Amino acid sequence: MSSSLIAVRDDGRMSSSPGPRSGGPTSRRSFTAAQELDHLAAYEAALANGQGGAYLRQHGLYSSLISEWRRLRDAGVLAGKAPGEKIGRLSAEQAEIARLRRQLDKAERRLATTEVALDIMGKARELLEEISRSSRDERGPSTR
Repeated sequence: MSSSLIAVRDDGRMSSSPGPRSGGPTSRRSFTAAQELDHLAAYEAALANGQGGAYLRQHGLYSSLISEWRRLRDAGVLAGKAPGEKIGRLSAEQAEIARLRRQLDKAERRLATTEVALDIMGKARELLEEISRSSRDERGPSTR
């Protein structure tokens, strides 16, 4: 016996509410470059407050859209576009700029990590030298 859920009204009759696609397929939403930039800024602000997912649900957006818009923004494609102007694909130069920006960001993160690690190693060396000096001082002069 298969169990399926059917909406039943209070009077015992089945609900005649139409399904989600009863009106036929809906047209896709489209956004202007300005709207995309606005959504990106608002999403990133919400993300800083830990509300990124809530923002996406509230506006009916997918994270893949945000990723695509970020890629376009970082490549400079969204800047300076008039409302209704087709955005299109990245040119070879724009794709190269986006790739180089990602590479630069990655290198800067690695550099920051390396600097922190070197700072920690320097402090550890100073601590070991201090421990070594204090242990020599406690033993007194060597009798060799």
